[in-house]
Amino acid sequence: MSKIIVTGAAGFIGSCLAGKLNNKGLKDIILVDDFNRLEKEKNHAQKACLDRIDRDRFPGWLDEHAAEVDFVFHLGARTDTTEQDRSIFDRLNLNYSKTIWKACTQHKIRLIYASSAATYGMGESGYTDDHSLLPGLKPLNRYGESKNDFDKWALTQTDTPPFWAGMKFFNVYGPNEYHKGRMASVIFHAFRQIESTGMVKLFRSHHRDYKDGEQLRDFIFVKDVVDVLFFLMIRGHQSGIYNLGTGKARTFLDLAKATFRAMDIPENIVFVDTPEDIRDKYQYFTEAKMDKLVSAGYDEPFYSLEEGVEEYIVEFLKNGRYF
Repeated sequence: MSKIIVTGAAGFIGSCLAGKLNNKGLKDIILVDDFNRLEKEKNHAQKACLDRIDRDRFPGWLDEHAAEVDFVFHLGARTDTTEQDRSIFDRLNLNYSKTIWKACTQHKIRLIYASSAATYGMGESGYTDDHSLLPGLKPLNRYGESKNDFDKWALTQTDTPPFWAGMKFFNVYGPNEYHKGRMASVIFHAFRQIESTGMVKLFRSHHRDYKDGEQLRDFIFVKDVVDVLFFLMIRGHQSGIYNLGTGKARTFLDLAKATFRAMDIPENIVFVDTPEDIRDKYQYFTEAKMDKLVSAGYDEPFYSLEEGVEEYIVEFLKNGRYF
């Protein structure tokens, strides 16, 4: 029996991936995470799986059961961009990922792992997933540094899994992020603000090239993310690091307007100063270059921002549904 592993399975993207696998009729799944956090329980409680394994036990489990495993999705990570303790990221994002990589290499198990667009920093080198650019990237926080450190390490390895892909997720939004607090998507927070106050606050621009609300991000619906992950599990053959965004940057003003429209509430947008403690590290533009994924054979259209926001709000946020 070939098993599929999903680490981070109680989290946002991991739980949605487990749902995608279930929807494709795949039930021979092992879910891995710290399952003690009750606020994440509904993310995974209804997922069909063979077992749930604590992340600290998983490396030993994998060594023991490797012959039964066909694929590992390593999506578990510490994702708090405000965390300053490098040792936490070294343990959970860097060294833990190295352990999983080495096991997958030894036992010839295919691997996809989560990287991040946070590795690009202010975008000084652009947003191209060209391997030669990695050493020059300047992430803005410890989280981005830990992801870039692992990407760079992976590219130096002569012994690798038979297929591997590191996915640089851009601004992912969608169901199952209820537990994320301040780290949830802007769309989630906009919905909550409008629901409670009838208005939404956006950061004022402090950059002469951008008007208020016209800061740009590459927002991608989580359903598109898991579709790509599933595609690479089935058809991936070219190992490497891939961007995963839509390839089309949109403004926060677009996002706010789409949110009001989906909620059927008149627009009421207020601009506030970007806090001074993050102002010098604030990104005004991100946009994934998607040529590599297209060349790997992925040709499905992505949700537009309006389509994704509409579905997220109407099908999930308004009634507290999970994917």
